[in-house]
Amino acid sequence: MSALLELRDVSVKYDAEHALKNITLTINHGERVALVGRSGAGKSTLLRVLYEQNGMDAALVPQDFGLVRTLSVFHNVYMGRLRQHSAFYNLANLVKPLRREIGAIMPVLERVEMAPKIFEPTGQLSGGQQQRTAIARALHQCSDVVMADEPVSSVDEHQSRRVLDALVEGHRTAVLAMHDLELALTYANRIIGLQDGRITLDESTDGMSAKDLDGLYGN
Repeated sequence: MSALLELRDVSVKYDAEHALKNITLTINHGERVALVGRSGAGKSTLLRVLYEQNGMDAALVPQDFGLVRTLSVFHNVYMGRLRQHSAFYNLANLVKPLRREIGAIMPVLERVEMAPKIFEPTGQLSGGQQQRTAIARALHQCSDVVMADEPVSSVDEHQSRRVLDALVEGHRTAVLAMHDLELALTYANRIIGLQDGRITLDESTDGMSAKDLDGLYGN
C-alpha cells in the first residue's frame, strides 16, 4: 500500500498544554484506522491534523456534526458536493430542490434510514438523526477518504453497524476516532492508541481483543 498521509514529529499545543506530542505517523491508501484512547488523549486533534494534511479533500464527519440547523436534511447532504457545481446552480437548488439532486440524495438517505426526514430542518431532529445526516453528507461527497470523529456516538447498536458499514464500504480509506472498542476492532484493520497526546500503540487488529487495549485506559 502506498502512503496517503505522513506526519513527522508533529506537536500541537492549546493554551500552552500539549494536545499532541511528537507524532510520527503514516496512513496508507486502503487502510481502515481506528483512533482509540481516553477522552482528552488527543484523538480529535490528531484527526483534525490528518484532515488538514489531506488538503481537506476527505469527507469529514465532525463530532458536532457540522450541520446548518435551519436547512433541511436534503440541503445539508447536498453540501457534500457543493464545490462540484456553480454558484447559480447551488442557489437554484437552495430555492427549490432540483429533481435530479433529490434523486441522487434519496438513496444515500435510505442507506442511513433518514429518507423520511429529507425535507425536515436538521435543527428539529434528534441527536442520532443529526449524526446520520452528517454521515449521509460524507457519503454523498464521494471522496476516497473519510475521517470521522465518534461517528456513532449518538445512535443505537443496530444503527451503529449500519452507519459503519456504509462508511467503510463507501470509502477506500477510513480514519475513525472511536470510543467503542468492539466496533473499532470489527471495522478497522489498524488500531492507533493514544495516551496524553502520544501514540503508545500502533498495531494490526488481527487477533486483537478489547482486553488488549486495557492499558490505554489504565485498566
